[in-house]
Amino acid sequence: MTEQVDVETLEAAASAPVLHLGGLDQPVIIESMRLLKKDKEYYVHVRSTDGAEGLAFTNGKAKVLYPILNQLIIPYFIGKDARDLEDHLWGVYRHSSNYKLLGQALWCPVAWVEMAILDLLGRVAGKSIADLMGGAVRESAPFYVASGRRDSTPEEEVEYLQSLLDETGGKAVKFRIGGRMSRNEDSLPNRTDTLIPLSRKVLGDDIDIHADSNSSYDPPLAIEKGRMLEDIGAVYFEEPCPFDHLEDTKLVTDTLTLPVSGGEQESSQRRFRWMIANQAVNIVQPDLHYYGGLIRSTRVAKMAAVANMPTTVHISGGFGFIYMLIFASYTPDIGRYQEYKRGIEKYRDLFDPVLEIFDGQMTMPKGPGTGIIDFLPLIEGAEEIA
Repeated sequence: MTEQVDVETLEAAASAPVLHLGGLDQPVIIESMRLLKKDKEYYVHVRSTDGAEGLAFTNGKAKVLYPILNQLIIPYFIGKDARDLEDHLWGVYRHSSNYKLLGQALWCPVAWVEMAILDLLGRVAGKSIADLMGGAVRESAPFYVASGRRDSTPEEEVEYLQSLLDETGGKAVKFRIGGRMSRNEDSLPNRTDTLIPLSRKVLGDDIDIHADSNSSYDPPLAIEKGRMLEDIGAVYFEEPCPFDHLEDTKLVTDTLTLPVSGGEQESSQRRFRWMIANQAVNIVQPDLHYYGGLIRSTRVAKMAAVANMPTTVHISGGFGFIYMLIFASYTPDIGRYQEYKRGIEKYRDLFDPVLEIFDGQMTMPKGPGTGIIDFLPLIEGAEEIA
């Protein structure tokens, strides 16, 4: 049950240091940083003056945002001490008036740089990113499977979700309703009203159900669809109203007993603070790339924790589920489920121990930095994007 918390308490939680830098007694000066492309993947590679290295996967938006990364973000970090990363997140925000780009254009590139630097620091210290954030509190987490489709009929959608459950052993699903920023229009005639009850009928009572409207509804229709979800015992309703209509979302949250989640498009700590202080949602969902990385998302989680509110991060990018698993490993309250991405098969063997799924759960990385044993083969022969 969420609790009412004043703004001053929330601000104090968000302002507390996030990084635990024990063992990093000497400066780690950033000598170079570059964007690399190999096949369809984009990476940010960082090197210190001592020859230590770190790597981050981008979320795919590098192919359009690379000029911002190369011209406005990377230059700020060259010559800086990586140990001061928390302060640098404010510094790069001010650098070259970058704050004028507030949103994904700014924070995605910052997130890639931050994640590369955290990998670098972890490898230098011999610690996982979870250790840098205070230590892991779990080794695995339950997951849900999701289709991400709106062009399917209700029957096709439920059949596909059942196949994902059979394939993974998952215990929960998420499907999309509405039309996505659609001003109350459905993606197909009567799709949502058919899909909601059909999902429970076909999948059975033992499967937990989530629904995501991707900003489809005004409050009256969001409440109507929310009541339908309550009738089938759904576990949460994601982004019922347009993502920046915070008061509308609060009205839906106040009306429904079904937990409401939101925040995937958010880029402002103060708006997250407003959402938490005013209980506009029951679950906050920063995107680890869109919001600027693990440190900023952890600050949101610290505010949410004061209000007894879970933080279940949103994922963007094929490798993004690894950063989600890292976040989930050290964050006390992550909600009931994390999203499963099929990419785990592609990346699982990069880690020691190997990432696994079992009994509806995913294991989490444990090694230094991001946990990849050796990332050099990933970037061997890569093209530098200047």
